[in-house]
Order: sequence, then structure tokens, then C-alpha cells
Amino acid sequence: MMQSRSSIFIRDTFAIAVVLLFMFPLFWWSLTSIKPDYAIFDKDGINWVNFEPTFDNYRVTVFGQSRLSEVEEKGFSVGNAGAGSYDSRQSLFDSIIIALGATLISVGVAVFASYALSRIPFRGRVSYLNWVLGQRFMPPVAIVVPLVLIYRDFGMRDVNNIFLGYLGLILIYALMNLPIVLLLMKSFFDDIPKDVDEAAMIDGATQWQAFWRIVLPMVKGGVAACAVLCFVFAWTEFLISLMLTTDIRTVPVKISTFVTSTGNEWGFISALGMAGVIPGFIFIILVQRHLVRGLTLGSLKE
Repeated sequence: MMQSRSSIFIRDTFAIAVVLLFMFPLFWWSLTSIKPDYAIFDKDGINWVNFEPTFDNYRVTVFGQSRLSEVEEKGFSVGNAGAGSYDSRQSLFDSIIIALGATLISVGVAVFASYALSRIPFRGRVSYLNWVLGQRFMPPVAIVVPLVLIYRDFGMRDVNNIFLGYLGLILIYALMNLPIVLLLMKSFFDDIPKDVDEAAMIDGATQWQAFWRIVLPMVKGGVAACAVLCFVFAWTEFLISLMLTTDIRTVPVKISTFVTSTGNEWGFISALGMAGVIPGFIFIILVQRHLVRGLTLGSLKE
């Protein structure tokens, strides 16, 4: 059935409006990040364009410029934190290391486990999968106190050992993401007929070779989609990082320190927030070749 031009126009207009609605917060965030303080805290109303753009907020948070020089240039300040307290380079590094580590562990374990669950029948498999799914329903706040005690007793707090602090946060993020990745990857492997494995083994391949050389390349789109989900979840997680670490500060935790008793440093908050979006975009770009295929894998049945 052919659609009329008017219905197509209405549909496209509605779609564009929805996209603009969802993109507006990102636009406003980026606009705030280049505003000077007098434009952010303009008592006369919302200042859209009547200001001189500045990258001082990025220089302080992302490039480590002393805030004292930034304050002297503007002659206006809201917070009273120290000169180096807004330098967020270490927080960006911490978040990248932790998010990448958690992603590698989650996806690496889930690929092998999900293939086994998809191909090897055993008693109680459905009950086990329901149990795995149930782990994802558990809110992080329910386990944060036991985690703090366990990590303290094993010396995995960053105040005891900085390397174990990184490892501890990577492991807990990996465990938090593992259930959803396991279930997603199993659904991707289920879409590959078992006849593919059997045909490969008839031709002389072992079970491992059939998995590694035949089946896994067919679901690399699903692997990419799961990797993006893991990275985003680990990058944006706040509560666990706040409670388990002191010296290690991920980007969400670092942003929370910009809220002071004397006011909110919205320029620095928005600048670091925009800088925090960039690694996620870069990661998605690196896997975009397989991402669309992974998001649609399993949507159609023959």
C-alpha cells in the first residue's frame, strides 16, 4: 500500500521532532560547557547566544589548567575548591581503564559460557538461565554494604592497594554486566543452526575449531553490541565506584565533587560531562561495522 506524500511528510516531521527532543539535553549541555560564568548564572533569564564562547571549562577539567588562572581571567567564581581539584585527567584515565577491563572480562566469559549453554543440553538449564536473569534484577544498593566489607577484608580497597582497587572495581562491574551479556549472547548463538557446527565437524574440524572459526565470526555483530552495552554500563555506574574507592575516582564520581556547599560549578560539570561522552562515541565508532548487525541479529526468523 502506497503512502501519500502528506502522510510521509507528517511521519518524517514527527520523527525529526522526536530526535530533536532527545538531542536537546545534549545540545544544552554542550552549550553550557562553553559559556562563561556570567552567562550561566545570568539573573535576567536564559542566555542563549549573548555571550563570548570560552573553552576555559575544558582547559581546567580536561587539560589540567590551574583554576586560579581561570578565576583571575574571569574575575568571577562560584565555588571555593582548590586550584587542582577540578583537574579530571586522572578520572578520565581511571574510567577508561575500568570500563575497558570490565568489558573485556564480561564479553570474554559470556562468549564461551553462552556458546556452551546454547549447544550443550543439560538438566536444569532453563532454571539456571532464570537464575542468571534474576541476578540482573538485583539493585546495586542491595549489595553495596557487603561488597565494601568483603573488599576491605581482602585488601582490595584502593586505599590499601591501588592496583587491587582497579582490579576490584573491574571485577564487580564485569560481574554486574555478565548476566545480561550471557543471555544476549546465548540468543545470538541460538540463531545459528546447530547444523553449521555439525557440518564443520563432518569436514574434520574439532568442536573448538567449529566454534572459533565458523560460529563465532557469524555472531561478531552480537559481540560488538554486547561490548558497547558493557562499556556504557561500566562508564556510567556511580554508586559502586563511590562506595568502593577513595583515591580512584571515575567520571561520574568526579562530577559529583563539583557540587560544593557554596554552589554548583555548572561550567565544569558540563565540560567534563561532554568530555565523558567522547570515549563512548569512539568505542561505538570502532565497532560500528558490526553493531547494526548485532542489534538486528535474531529479529527475523525463517
